[in-house]
Amino acid sequence: MVLTAIETDADLEVGLAALLRVDPGLRAVAARAGPLPLRRSPPTLAGLARIVTAQQVSVASAAAIFARLEALVDPFEAATLSALSDEDLGRAGLSRAKIASLRAVYDALESGLDLAALARAPAEEAHRRLVALRGIGPWTADVFLLFCAGHPDIFPAGDLALREAVRLIDGSTSRPDVAATRARAQAWAPCRGIAARLLWAHYRAETGRGAAVPV
Repeated sequence: MVLTAIETDADLEVGLAALLRVDPGLRAVAARAGPLPLRRSPPTLAGLARIVTAQQVSVASAAAIFARLEALVDPFEAATLSALSDEDLGRAGLSRAKIASLRAVYDALESGLDLAALARAPAEEAHRRLVALRGIGPWTADVFLLFCAGHPDIFPAGDLALREAVRLIDGSTSRPDVAATRARAQAWAPCRGIAARLLWAHYRAETGRGAAVPV
């Protein structure tokens, strides 16, 4: 059975079984990693903003900044966001670049972008439309599609923890670059969304550190 979306814990179980058929060598990794977290958020402005907030900062910092942002943008809607000044958003802890990104998302929403509809679009199309927005890079788009849209075959190859997890499972002395990580993940299609969750869990089990996934 090929998953069309990752929506529930049952989907994770089905997907993991499929992944282990694709790559039986991951069975020991799965045993070590334990249960995989679902980590789903709605495909909304708040969901995308949480991911933007998490770019290039620690898990703890991202959580603290987003908590302040969420208290400020209440309700978390485009109109509320647009009424706030850059100074307001800066006091929440957002950098100028991230403020500009959120402004770009707001402009796109005003121009007709529908994040819920985008989440239902084919992954390649949705990814292309997301990275066209200022400040939305491949990692942000991948994480949105994986955790807010539930796409089952997304692997954020630019994620540092995933690259380190690939190094660990392959027993390599050097961490693969983004291109090599993306190529390595091809072996796990069409279950790369499950593989990403498994490798994040493996990274946590091996290092004691959580991955910088904001959902």
